Amino acid sequence: MKYIFILIFSFNIFSLEAQNFSNESSDSLKTKNTFLRSSILPLTIITAGVTANKSQFEKDLRYDIRAKVGNDFQFKIDDYFQYAPILEIYLADALHIEAKNHWFDQTKYLLISNVISTAITQGLKRITLKTRPDNSTNDSFPSGHTTFSFTNASVLMHEFRDSAPILAYSGYFFSTTTGAFRMINDRHWISDVLFGAGIGIMATELVYYLEPLKNFNPFKKNENIIFLPMINQDSKGFYFSYTF
Repeated sequence: MKYIFILIFSFNIFSLEAQNFSNESSDSLKTKNTFLRSSILPLTIITAGVTANKSQFEKDLRYDIRAKVGNDFQFKIDDYFQYAPILEIYLADALHIEAKNHWFDQTKYLLISNVISTAITQGLKRITLKTRPDNSTNDSFPSGHTTFSFTNASVLMHEFRDSAPILAYSGYFFSTTTGAFRMINDRHWISDVLFGAGIGIMATELVYYLEPLKNFNPFKKNENIIFLPMINQDSKGFYFSYTF
């Protein structure tokens, strides 16, 4: 299991370092130089993913993982943990924990970040046609679960890093676990996971740097609205309440 522990440790180091780079920016002074610095980490992770892609190292790692957990091992916690950072965002809002942005702006940036990262990931899946380690399909690179989870975790970080650091960083625990179990469940190679993580972080950094549709918020002056995600095994949606 040593490779699994190394992977989880590495992802957490990546995540904590991402905060250090991101914290260099401020709301009042956003420069191109600051964005370039915040891009160093995700670009490094993406480069690591490209380097590991189809290498002997990732083949050996996959073999070692299967040898440790068994060929029939499946624990699909990754199917649920990818949503955890989103739940954290809206639960924190419901508990009135101070955030960087209004809930509508959070939702806006969450949606835009995921549209960008998912478009890149799905596009690359169709181009690369890489076979999954379990030989089920040829859409392995990059990992969609990991991309989605790291995108959500990065939004959580941007929103709460100043007011609730533990909450802000906790999303990376869930995204790291998601990425690790994509490999442990034999659904992805390490390069798929690394590249997906880098894309998720990079897309979110771009969105929070540019702040698209910054002034568009029809609900900002209305405090009587509750907006929460509703996710269960059979369906996904949102709970919306307006108090007159």
